Formats: sequence, structure tokens, C-alpha cells
Amino acid sequence: MVEATTIILAVIFLIGLGIAYWLGNKTGQKNREQYWLEQLPIHRKEAIMKSRSVIGGQFSEQLAPYLPNFPYLPTEVKFIGKPIDFLVFKGMDDKQIEEVIFVEVKSGKSKMSQHEKRLKDVIDKKRVKWVEYRIPEELTKKNDL
Repeated sequence: MVEATTIILAVIFLIGLGIAYWLGNKTGQKNREQYWLEQLPIHRKEAIMKSRSVIGGQFSEQLAPYLPNFPYLPTEVKFIGKPIDFLVFKGMDDKQIEEVIFVEVKSGKSKMSQHEKRLKDVIDKKRVKWVEYRIPEELTKKNDL
């Protein structure tokens, strides 16, 4: 009789444990769903604001040569985009290029990326050179058909 009672109590305990697990799981799912229902609009708003900030920065970067106080002539500035925003060929309008200047435009609180810092370091150390590449003549010859 004691063994049967022990077995019945063990079965009831296991059933209770299963029910508790199921209820806990359902409660957790409901709480997680409620959390995301509350948080999703906040995350969307943050993503939109960051996107607007990035787009605004990219737009202002390309307009920079035409803004007041930009130190170079817009006609001597060439947009590159990545890894640097502009190359300035100072004197190009007079057909006397006297200097080449790398310009990185920043807006708001943005900072240089590691890639940009590395490029600045390379330029500061004057590790810049000129290379001329010639296209092989056989690629540019006219074919006589």
C-alpha cells in the first residue's frame, strides 16, 4: 500500500511539474511578446533616426564644396566617396596643379573610422606615389575583319 501511494504521489508530482513548466513557458512567451510589442516601435524609431542621420550626412558631404567656408574651389574638387570624400586638385582651374589635398567631411558628432584614420596616417607619412598603367596595345588595336 505504501508503494502504491508513493507511486501515485510521484506521478502527481511529475504531472504538476509538467503543468508548471508548461504554464511558465506560456507566461514567458506572453511576457516576451508583450515586451517586443512595447519595444518594437522604439527600435523602429531609433533605426529611422540613425538612417536619416546617415543619409543627411551623405547628402551634406556631397554638398560640402558648395557650402560657405569650404576652403577650396568646387571646380577643383572631385568626389570619391570611399575611402575618402574628396580629392582637391588645387590650381587645376589655372591648369597648374600645385597640390593634391585629401578631404574627409564630417557632420554632427561623427568621427573618423579606423579605416579613415589609417588612410590619414599613410598620407601624413607621405606614403603616396604616382603609378601609370598602360593598356596593352593588342587590346586597343583595331581588328581587320
